Amino acid sequence: QVQLVESGGGLVQPGGSLRLSCASAESIFRVNAMAWYRQAPGKQRELVAFISSGGGVTKYADSVKGRFTISRDNAKNTVFLQMNSLKPEDTAVYYCAATSPLARWDDTTKYAYWGQGTQVTVSS
Repeated sequence: QVQLVESGGGLVQPGGSLRLSCASAESIFRVNAMAWYRQAPGKQRELVAFISSGGGVTKYADSVKGRFTISRDNAKNTVFLQMNSLKPEDTAVYYCAATSPLARWDDTTKYAYWGQGTQVTVSS
């Protein structure tokens, strides 16, 4: 049973923008903190951005600070990742994930729910 579904990936030129969305089952979204990860070919999965269950706390990888913004719409059970000033090194499959609000935000082993991923390609 698929409980997290990402959308919004695609091909974009360097300097461009994309907005990723992740729709979740209410039972997951309502209580959990959410995050976006990415994995480029031949590289480990990387935590990109995190948002707490209430939305009041956000965290970002240094590589995306000032360019990416994570947000959530609790009424629609959806988390977003606005990506601006995209670079070729942002090319990866992007995944959303959910974790307990009691877990460390950067403990990947505690993320119990994962989406199937959406491809983002930044190329001219």
